[in-house]
Amino acid sequence: MEEIKKCNCHKTKERPEKEYRDMLNRLKRIEGQIRGIHGMVEKDAYCIDILIQVAAANSALKSFGKVLLENHIRTCVATDMREGRDDTIDELISTIQRMM
Repeated sequence: MEEIKKCNCHKTKERPEKEYRDMLNRLKRIEGQIRGIHGMVEKDAYCIDILIQVAAANSALKSFGKVLLENHIRTCVATDMREGRDDTIDELISTIQRMM
């Protein structure tokens, strides 16, 4: 079984290979959506068509953020709480507020 590593004091995280690959694949798809929007603007596409693609890219990015947040809570936050690092909760609250 793959070991999931926690955030360390340098604020980095080593991710399991599957999580790492999944994240990069999601980001590549989002990057492709953005390139597609860029191409639509260059080709003078109809505004509504571009807006629909912008909404899809926004949704994909929000979904990525939700998955990342869930992974963070399940690994980094849970580990820090078990180790008595309560400042992690303040950091999490601040992050969620910025996301909203």
